[in-house]
Amino acid sequence: MAEAIIEPDLEICDPHHHLWDFPNSVYLLPQLLADLTSGHKVTSTVFVECGSFYRTGGPEAMTFVGETEFVNGVAAMAASGRYGPILACEGIVSRADLLAGAAVGEVLDAHVRAGMGRFKGIRHAGAYDPSPDIRRSHTAPPPNLYGEAKFREGFAELGKRGLSFEAWQYHPQLGEVAALADAFPQTPILLNHVGGPLGIGPYKREEVFAGWKAGIEDLARRPNVWVKLGGLGMTSVGFGFHRRDPRPGSAEFAEAWRPYIETCIEAFGVERGMFESNFPVDGASCDYATLWNALKRVAAGCSADEKRKLFKDNARTFYRLD
Repeated sequence: MAEAIIEPDLEICDPHHHLWDFPNSVYLLPQLLADLTSGHKVTSTVFVECGSFYRTGGPEAMTFVGETEFVNGVAAMAASGRYGPILACEGIVSRADLLAGAAVGEVLDAHVRAGMGRFKGIRHAGAYDPSPDIRRSHTAPPPNLYGEAKFREGFAELGKRGLSFEAWQYHPQLGEVAALADAFPQTPILLNHVGGPLGIGPYKREEVFAGWKAGIEDLARRPNVWVKLGGLGMTSVGFGFHRRDPRPGSAEFAEAWRPYIETCIEAFGVERGMFESNFPVDGASCDYATLWNALKRVAAGCSADEKRKLFKDNARTFYRLD
């Protein structure tokens, strides 16, 4: 039985979802809209790269631009009003190989052209762990990607164009993000999924929480770093909700996720945090409506102004949507 929607009139900008058409999983505009219209008042979204619809021809470095072209088309469909008022994919975060150094500037310019005002920045995922039980991110990064000289040479091209960066790594790598933020204090960095706490393989959630928290508190001292409050439905966090049948309700999710989200809000403040869905990835643990109910439960003690920032305004500010 579906839960009643909590605070159905609270506007949401969902700053992190994907679109893809893979052999065993399809999540395109119809599936996205079904989630966005499942009860919560989502008014806009931001797409984040996921290896979807790359070009198959032309220079290899430019293949990633195909994803921006595809998503911009989806955004144009949504903006037409044909499917309702929601501005799906109002912002686009794509991929470029920053290890190409300064040469990546041409790729970034191609993304800007293809995005027609919607392209906002790059995510070059660096999630790496030496344990064979921990899967590396889809970019197959080397250890300490964010510290590589060539990567930083490419990263410098973002600032020249007023673009932002999304950092996706695991919690033992938070210091690498801090060092990157120190090296480029003028470039906005958005930490994905509360910093990637691990709870599988050699990592036990209860044992690593203190170290994760210390990393978050240290990173938050960099004013150019913001944080996405979500991603805790991923199986790598180790809650095991994806194995539950029936699935838990939003109250149980809120209780489990609260320590991570409240730590981030306390560290970054209500000015530099934003709730996210990370769909369809977090769909392994819960449906879209239940996820937002859980996040609203966590934020229940916030004022109306704080909720407006965390659920909508901060995302729109970071991504320059207004």
